[in-house]
Amino acid sequence: MKVVAVGKRPFVTAFRLVGVQGVEVDTPEAMLDTVNRLFRTDGVGLVLLGSDLSTPVRLKLSELRKKHAVPLIYEIAAPGAQVEEAEYSKVLRAMLGV
Repeated sequence: MKVVAVGKRPFVTAFRLVGVQGVEVDTPEAMLDTVNRLFRTDGVGLVLLGSDLSTPVRLKLSELRKKHAVPLIYEIAAPGAQVEEAEYSKVLRAMLGV
């Protein structure tokens, strides 16, 4: 299964240096469109998203996670982005719809 990084140029370039495929996008909407396309692409098992663009569309990404088990979507702090504290119980409840 393939891993694909989606985000701004510095984020994607960092992953390309270690052999991960990447898609450069400049807006949260473009990121969401790319993720939707990757859900329909065979062989993609993990999508890594830059947090600077994924944060504004996090609710829509959660909806996609509920509908599709694969690929996994994982948000990573983008270069220069502020790191957020994650409340995993809250994330799990949102994913499960409870």
